[in-house]
Amino acid sequence: MEELIQLDKDLFLYLNSLGTSTWDGFWLFMTEKFYQIPLYLLLLFFFHKYFGIRGTIITLIIVALLITAADQLSNLFKNVLFMRPRPCRADGVAEFTRFIAERCGRHGYFSGHAANSMALAFFTGLALQKHLKYIFPFMVAWSIVVSYSRIYIGVHYPGDIITGMAIGILLGLGAYKLHTYFIERYGMV
Repeated sequence: MEELIQLDKDLFLYLNSLGTSTWDGFWLFMTEKFYQIPLYLLLLFFFHKYFGIRGTIITLIIVALLITAADQLSNLFKNVLFMRPRPCRADGVAEFTRFIAERCGRHGYFSGHAANSMALAFFTGLALQKHLKYIFPFMVAWSIVVSYSRIYIGVHYPGDIITGMAIGILLGLGAYKLHTYFIERYGMV
């Protein structure tokens, strides 16, 4: 287990050190949830277009449950179960970290950004793929970029990201199945 933790630290330091001031603005933009609002509004438009008002309401409820589940699970892992310090706070790592985030939380295992973005990517990608051919790969690529931004800015190890993405996939698949069930019964026009 110690070897795996050391590999995670070494990989983090390598990936984090690849950053340059030229790209800092882009990665800070990608990590900020507020700047993703135009994408969320576009997705909302597509859900309304293809599923109608009732389907959109079902979608909004499921997305709210999905994000709440991912956030609370992440907080449980971070602050109760593992309490692993973020790289920007870890002895032997922080002093070598290229830290450009505005703040550094206490604990980092696993990444809520990675879980939320991948959960949303899988849910929306699967729910809309029948109508929009490339939405699934686009959403997964978007999630990967958002997730990597957390390494770039210095607040998560690769293991935090991989775990968050895996949990996000599972939650996104579950939300998609739930959405399909409710749309088939109550939502479609």
